[in-house]
Amino acid sequence: MQKYTIEDVKSSFSFSVPIQIRFSDIDGYMHVNNGIYFSYFEHARAAYLYKVCGWDIMKTGTVVANINIDYKVPLHIMDQPSVYIRCSHIGNTSFVLEQVLMGPTDKGDVKIFAQASVTMVSVDMKTMRPVAVPQEYASKMSEKSI
Repeated sequence: MQKYTIEDVKSSFSFSVPIQIRFSDIDGYMHVNNGIYFSYFEHARAAYLYKVCGWDIMKTGTVVANINIDYKVPLHIMDQPSVYIRCSHIGNTSFVLEQVLMGPTDKGDVKIFAQASVTMVSVDMKTMRPVAVPQEYASKMSEKSI
């Protein structure tokens, strides 16, 4: 997984989704529990596929085949992160989304809290079998990719 800098993210990711940290996301160590990051990334992926691609999940669905998360800096309740997303690879039935959770801390310093690389597979919603990534969506992801 590529290691991003704040400048990399600002200059090469054109889509982002603000994240609302909930009190219930905080664990006994007083930071966001590591498992909650999966939900943040999932929420942002869904928004990306809908807003960037206009993806109709009732025709062609997507499932996660692999996800890798690197945790960088603890995320706290008063931080104001967003998830930045871009497509880094499109194959026949799969594509890879790079995601960076970044934003200002409660002190105003911008930090990268975590980053993820997610391999998604396009599936037929009736059979749940892999199908080719629809060209109309692949084109839109390519326009916004690296």
